[in-house]
Amino acid sequence: MSRVANPVLTGFHADPSIVRVGEYFYIANSTFEWYPGVELHRSKDLACWESLPSPLGEKRLLDMEGARASCGVWAPCLSYGDGLFWLIYTNVRTWNAGPWKDCPNYLTTAPAIGGPWSDPVFLNCSGFDPSLFHDEDGKKWLVNMEWDYRQGIDPEGPQFTGILLQEYSPAEKKLIGAPRKIFKGSPIMCVEGPHLYKRGGWYYLLTAEGGTVYKHAATLARSRSIEGPYEIHPHNPLISSSGKPELLLQKAGHASWCETADGRTYLACLCGRPLPGTKNCPLGRETSIAELVWHDDWPYIKAEDGGRQNWPADTFDSPVEITGGAVRNASAAYNFDGSAIHGDFKTLRAGAQPDRYSLSARPGWLRLRGGQSPVSPYGQTLLARRQRDFSFTAETCLEFNPKSFQELAGLCWRYDERNQYLLAVTWDENRGRSLAILSMIEGRFSREEGPALPASGAVYLGLSVRERDGRFRYSADGKNYTGIGKPLDACVLSDEFDTLGFTGAFTGMFCVDTARWEALADFKYFTYTAL
Repeated sequence: MSRVANPVLTGFHADPSIVRVGEYFYIANSTFEWYPGVELHRSKDLACWESLPSPLGEKRLLDMEGARASCGVWAPCLSYGDGLFWLIYTNVRTWNAGPWKDCPNYLTTAPAIGGPWSDPVFLNCSGFDPSLFHDEDGKKWLVNMEWDYRQGIDPEGPQFTGILLQEYSPAEKKLIGAPRKIFKGSPIMCVEGPHLYKRGGWYYLLTAEGGTVYKHAATLARSRSIEGPYEIHPHNPLISSSGKPELLLQKAGHASWCETADGRTYLACLCGRPLPGTKNCPLGRETSIAELVWHDDWPYIKAEDGGRQNWPADTFDSPVEITGGAVRNASAAYNFDGSAIHGDFKTLRAGAQPDRYSLSARPGWLRLRGGQSPVSPYGQTLLARRQRDFSFTAETCLEFNPKSFQELAGLCWRYDERNQYLLAVTWDENRGRSLAILSMIEGRFSREEGPALPASGAVYLGLSVRERDGRFRYSADGKNYTGIGKPLDACVLSDEFDTLGFTGAFTGMFCVDTARWEALADFKYFTYTAL
């Protein structure tokens, strides 16, 4: 078999939930405040992944208006049973407001991975990271972590008080019976992200621990009864990068597994790749895969020599012959002459409504109507895609004629509302139409004036990033570019910078009108080129 390089899903693909149905493997990933909710991919060989439409693309399924950064969709669980795909997800409303977390959990089903997805069923809100287990006797069980606000704010995580188990009734579309706490975690602490499996008469409870930082891990325990007691793996954790700074893949943890048709077991886990010489991961938490080997009814990460280890490997063996090109380091040129916006692009908190994101108002162009400010959790007009490479360029062609300093449109490179860079075409009372660089770093705003522009006509905007260093540039003809502004630090756009977050860097297009929400900006194309 062929060796496959990790990560298999690069750039912000956190909390993977993997399942095999027939000849396909499917992975569902968290999307947090980015819309539509839940990223889906499928593969026949675990190496070449095809992006699928996100399932939570309607307001009836996902309403995130007003969600703060890193709220929204946490740790979905995708499973299959009774001829249906079952998707469990959390829509977090608050998570860093003192000791409180508001995290309603929902279930939707579909007869095919492309839908249609049923109206969501509210399950509970006792904690996040829900997961559904289909037992051999036909019963279905929900597990989720329990959050105890009474423990206050403590980095050691005593608020993570265990894993709850409760039966779900498909006929009644609700949880039945009382929840039972079946596992309190290991000494690693911060137990979350539970998944249940059954093999050889054993129930296996796979959880995440250690927090989504450098001591992150996946803990495994087993029991002969679904209700426990659960004994912890004799060489726990099952996987972690903690204490191994030499590894390419850091922060390994939050995992799930599935079996191939011939009985081999593969684990999907999150990981992070820090920029060289730093602890910062602007690509966010990515998805890697490892094969498991079994000894004495316990799984271990398969080492390259066939032995056992408990840390992530740079590569793994594909279970079958590789069938196509893997999704990694992919350059793309996006034109706006079709009927739909490309699926690589995401919006914030709500869908791309036609009155704000139009491909028909000016055929061949994407028209954006100005929305709220770049720090608003409501009504921003922004269309962006993941940064998937340490080094890349992004370019766009923009026609925009602002009449006020409150109107601005252009190219963004962002992590969230507190940390972002914007190259904007705007208006100044003294210079007329002009360029400016707007930065938010740790929530502090700064503005760097750029050159004046002709009163009308196209402006070409670009961003060049080489590992830690980024730089905006502009052009009048799309060929001869001039650098603008100070160097930009990629470390700012990472989970590790400022307050804790869970996403990754994005780049894309925006339009702001803080006066009337009426300004119109037209974009001819957008390109992303891996270097």
